[in-house]
Amino acid sequence: MKRRDFSLACGSTLAAVAFAQTAAFKPERGNDYLVLEKPAAVDAPAGKVEVVEFFWYSCPHCNAFEPALDAWIKHQPKEVAVRRIPVSFRDDFGPQQRLFFAIDAMGLVDKLHAKVFSAIHVEKLLLAKTDAIADWVAKQGVDRAKFLEQFNSFSVATKATRATQLQNAYKVEGVPALGVAGRFYTDGTLGKSMPRALQVVEYLVAEVRAGR
Repeated sequence: MKRRDFSLACGSTLAAVAFAQTAAFKPERGNDYLVLEKPAAVDAPAGKVEVVEFFWYSCPHCNAFEPALDAWIKHQPKEVAVRRIPVSFRDDFGPQQRLFFAIDAMGLVDKLHAKVFSAIHVEKLLLAKTDAIADWVAKQGVDRAKFLEQFNSFSVATKATRATQLQNAYKVEGVPALGVAGRFYTDGTLGKSMPRALQVVEYLVAEVRAGR
């Protein structure tokens, strides 16, 4: 979704799992991806190429993209490190941003990340404020008090601040969006669709691994 009007036509994700079989192509700088003027921070260790997905739980396009991204991640070589970063374009995005980092700190991303999307977009639950989020997490079998301890912790607040700083470093204007190695940026608009944006990311990862 766009930062301003929160609408982004990302195209169909039906072909997401098949994109890797398409013919090789060379994306165009400035058209299919952007090069950051100033490199963004990366967390990946030496020898790995970091790919960052910027998302917002309430974004329908992020919800549609999640299964394709999850499948893509599972087929990446060990040299690729994928990191999910929840954006905060406005102050009211903050609770969902902290939600992600809280479940991440509790080792629950694999269990709950997709369920959050489903709760919002399929069950139509309004998970926008702390109490509603904590109540929902508790219904998933998680200790409510322990979750809130993480949710309100200094560590999670710090991670949320750094996430917003990274979002700004990549100059993210809409989600879902993808960053590569702190150097490159693409999204559904630049890539023409999110499946094609993943192709662009694969090309950029290969360029980084080749030292270019």
